[in-house]
Amino acid sequence: MLSYKDISSFSSWHKEDKDLFTVAVIKGLIMDTVRNANSGHTGGPMSSTDVAYILFSEYLNFDPDDHKWFNRDRFVLSAGHESALLYTLLTLIGWLKIDDLQNFRQLHSNTPGHPEVKIKGVEATTGPLGQGVAMGIGMGVAESKLRNIFSQDTNVNSGPITHYNYILASDGDLQEPITSGAAALAGRWGLSKVILFYDSNEAQISGNASRADSTNYETIFEGYGWHVQTINGHDHKQICSAIEKAQVVNKPSIIIGKTIMAYGSAKMEGDHETHGAPLPQDEINATKEKLGLPNETFYLPVEVVNHFQYRFSLLRKIVSKWNNEVLELRKNKDKELLWNLCIEGEMPKLNLPRFDENTMLATRKAFGQTLDSFAEIIPNLVGGSADLEPSNYTGNFAATYGDFQNENRDGRNFAFGVREFPMAAILNGIDLHGGLKSFGGTFLVFSDYERPALRLAAIQRLGVIHEFTHDSFYVGEDGPTHQPVEHIMSLRAIPNFHVFRPSDAKESAVCFEIALKSNNTPSALLLTRQGVPVSALDYDTIIEGVQKGAYIVKKSEGNPDLVFLATGSEVSLALEVADLINDRNVRVVSVPCFELFEQQSESYKKSVIPDRRCIKISIEAGITHGWERYIGINGLSIGIDHYGLSAPYKDLAEEFGFTPEKVKKRISDHLNQLL
Repeated sequence: MLSYKDISSFSSWHKEDKDLFTVAVIKGLIMDTVRNANSGHTGGPMSSTDVAYILFSEYLNFDPDDHKWFNRDRFVLSAGHESALLYTLLTLIGWLKIDDLQNFRQLHSNTPGHPEVKIKGVEATTGPLGQGVAMGIGMGVAESKLRNIFSQDTNVNSGPITHYNYILASDGDLQEPITSGAAALAGRWGLSKVILFYDSNEAQISGNASRADSTNYETIFEGYGWHVQTINGHDHKQICSAIEKAQVVNKPSIIIGKTIMAYGSAKMEGDHETHGAPLPQDEINATKEKLGLPNETFYLPVEVVNHFQYRFSLLRKIVSKWNNEVLELRKNKDKELLWNLCIEGEMPKLNLPRFDENTMLATRKAFGQTLDSFAEIIPNLVGGSADLEPSNYTGNFAATYGDFQNENRDGRNFAFGVREFPMAAILNGIDLHGGLKSFGGTFLVFSDYERPALRLAAIQRLGVIHEFTHDSFYVGEDGPTHQPVEHIMSLRAIPNFHVFRPSDAKESAVCFEIALKSNNTPSALLLTRQGVPVSALDYDTIIEGVQKGAYIVKKSEGNPDLVFLATGSEVSLALEVADLINDRNVRVVSVPCFELFEQQSESYKKSVIPDRRCIKISIEAGITHGWERYIGINGLSIGIDHYGLSAPYKDLAEEFGFTPEKVKKRISDHLNQLL
């Protein structure tokens, strides 16, 4: 076996020997990276090295000079704990440096414990297992839709957007149910540009995978409509053959690589203890000797780098050819407009729908009308519902634009089925890919099922929109299981996440528009099942107010004695209560978005919610925890700090004290108690 001692003759080695030595060098860097940090994962990266090396060096198309080149192949490391492997490959590309590997898992380094999308060459922030698979599938959806939009004539396999979406997953990724839900959709949609590598090393942090899993993944994925191959995950010829087959089949593909944990180590191959820990130094030394590496840390000879980069000249030619094709395509006026919209992100001017001010209208219905209006203007607006189209009012969107399916790439509606978590994670992947604006709908109470993906959207600064209807106990007869109580405040607790609870149809339309333009912050629109009065305020006033997160909807005569702070359906309730109170100056404030309000100047915030000489009362059909920041020590928070009941919503409003008369009494009792 050739070793570092023969490096002077590297140029004359056979390619197979160069590849094997490069793999050995990668493993040496992985061991040193994790050992130097005294933290991280070694076994998994070593078992995945062969397939990742072959993919990056032989098949992955990217621009060595521009990591954001739009038609690059996407690679998602769903097994985010294998970050040392990805960082080593990025070092070989030249996007990271040895210094970055030496600072692995250290403060403010370019090599955090799990991959983060802000790092050059990292396509998705992963770590919570399973979500990377769903995000990679979302990227496959975006690629397929954009390929269809920009295809030349009827040839949907040509055009400026036609790339592969590769995912590397572990045993733990496939055990997470989100993977099953996302994979079922990928099979139904026929996402042929999705290729999933499953590193089946049969070892997990607590022991062998067989302790917890006897699933036949070959059968499962065949049932989902995937192309399935099982190979020796360390055999380079089998890896190449499997990739080439996967690239040409008209189905999503899974390549199940049978591998060995910590493959190549001296004495610890197959040992699950290597999963989440550095190898002992004596084991590293022995392994380097076995692999033909010198006994030095962070060994990376220039010969290996040059060999890894042997395709770079070809890749640059591919990029140059693509750039010229795009220039030609953009000579077509229609394609130019689409390109500016999708790829350059130029949002057209939106027209807000008109609503009759003399009507009652549920804000979920207003969302549906606004969606219909916006969708006509924004052809790359896509989305769907988790089997709640009639309830989420996305049914007309689905009927108008059709379902996205294998046989209908023109479809803009995604029939997600009852798969809230996969839906949210797939939307994240669509946004990460770029080119489309996406939304997903379900009931607010089911936001719990989506929460891990909502959190990753916020961390990754994605502009995904989530429509959550049936936003309170006003759901009524479905009872406490379907009546969200803690959910509003729970969502507000997520950093970099806009929670909109509009008070009426006009506010709903404005909130939707703001969400569409919030490219770096995900948004949740919390919408009513029941009808609420359409505001008589003009759109200009509402737009200005909603953009600031809170604004005065009823002024007081002089300085206010009482300031009502309300959201959603409780704004109209607050206005009714204000009309009943004749002996005090009452101001009513609509607070559709805490997060936007907190971004305003102190002077503006105090002009809306004075910090003294008045009593603040919050009114919201959810838990009261969180309102204390605005009402102060003498304020009153009217809400529901318990679960709901099954009954018609008007009966529940009476039962829970959400009627004008009962709210007025609560306020009077509170004032009497203070005095």
